[in-house]
Amino acid sequence: MIRPLLTVSTGTLTSRLLGFARDAMVAALLGAGPVADAFLVAFQGISVLRRSVTEGALNTALVPAYLRFRDNDGVIAATAFAGRVLGSVSLAMAVAAALIGLAMPLVITALAPGFAGHATLQLAVECARLMLPYLAFAGPVAVMMGLLNAQHHFALAAFSPILFNLALIAVMIVLLARRQDAADAALAMAAAVGFAGLLQLLMLTLRAGGEKLAAPLKVTFDAPMRGFFVKGMAGMVANSGPQLLIMAGAVIASSSPAAVSWLYFANRLIELPLGIVGTAMGAVLVPELTRAVGAGDKTSLAQAESRALELAVGLALPAALGLIVLREPIVRTLFEHGAFSAADSAATAQALALLALGLPAHVLVKALSPAFFARGDTATPLFAALKGFAVAIVLAVVLGRIAGAAGIAAAIALAAWSNAFALIRSGAATFGFSIDAAARRRLPRIALAALAMGGLLWLMAASVWPLAGGLAQAATLGVLTIAGVAIYGLLLNLCGVVTWADAASALRPSPPRDLRG
Repeated sequence: MIRPLLTVSTGTLTSRLLGFARDAMVAALLGAGPVADAFLVAFQGISVLRRSVTEGALNTALVPAYLRFRDNDGVIAATAFAGRVLGSVSLAMAVAAALIGLAMPLVITALAPGFAGHATLQLAVECARLMLPYLAFAGPVAVMMGLLNAQHHFALAAFSPILFNLALIAVMIVLLARRQDAADAALAMAAAVGFAGLLQLLMLTLRAGGEKLAAPLKVTFDAPMRGFFVKGMAGMVANSGPQLLIMAGAVIASSSPAAVSWLYFANRLIELPLGIVGTAMGAVLVPELTRAVGAGDKTSLAQAESRALELAVGLALPAALGLIVLREPIVRTLFEHGAFSAADSAATAQALALLALGLPAHVLVKALSPAFFARGDTATPLFAALKGFAVAIVLAVVLGRIAGAAGIAAAIALAAWSNAFALIRSGAATFGFSIDAAARRRLPRIALAALAMGGLLWLMAASVWPLAGGLAQAATLGVLTIAGVAIYGLLLNLCGVVTWADAASALRPSPPRDLRG
């Protein structure tokens, strides 16, 4: 699985890095005040819905069903099923976007009750409505990404989101050059979101259409399609755990000035490792586990689940420790420009450290959920995600009153662990996770290497960062990051987790699969 995981992770990493450039420009244009809060609440709301659909949600229902049709009834039947899904999902998302647009004042009020009675509410509504075409395009985009993943064509689906960030960055460069008013800049960026979605749709349509993965295109809502939609909706909510939790935090934070902005920018940093690992897990693991479960291949099942757990822990734990240790250098380097003040950086860094405590739990959820999806069970991950959402709301109300945005960030982290533990208990009680002897040997060593890296990185940061100033801060942060990665890789080798030969072997091209069914 390493090569496809690396392909998806590289595409996600590139998109997330461009996203940081985009967010740094948003911070410079809008700062952390009412205009920024309005734009970010609208953007978060549309992004949560869009990512719920595109980042693995329909994958959980579409890929297993498509592969069953292909293996049992042949390629023509699978292609016809995909055509019905593409047509029906496209129409459903267009109608949903129109209805949400009509109800947008109520939607924004529900997402940010603190905006009620202020001009911020109207600006947020206008921004969200301008972004709605992007949501409508998310349906066909998600179907085509899922079909490409089922064929093991991971690269295009992984790299197509880059167009979204490139389009927004181009618009913001123009706005910065023109020194646009903050409110007008927010509306212009919101309008650019829909155009960015169109670019992504056109790119995927050219590829998927050329391979005739979904034909003929047909709209139907018969019993099989209704069953697909039920599973797809459940998978959409279950896969949206991290986004739902941050939205729960934003609901509570909306009554505190700038708190929404602090949490948003902190969460964007969490989404880098989460997206790299989590999105790749969803795209690659579901097809792998579906094939193993369908064939009754317990050995392949154990290998896939074990390697997924090792990768999840091995990447998420050091990433969380790195974000905690380097929270201030990261936030100050990326965001402390223009209207974003030193006080905003301090509050964002504090929220980042607390959100990072929940990062391993988020990634565990992404690694564990495909085991349920491959067995046709979308209900268990759904209820685990809803439980986490309820925990986040309750704890955010309590801790938010005590510690403000920091308390809300802590509530989100605790809710993520609630979600992860719920999946672990359910999986152990029903089918039992297949963890092989190699994983049981490696996991404690991975944790030890990550903790040692975190300690050494803290010592280096405490010694070097106070001496850096101006442009040297960015260079210092880069050196610390590279040093942390190098130290962690060396420790993994010394602990016997992975050798350089193992890594090279995993990256060699594999023989092509027979995907004809």
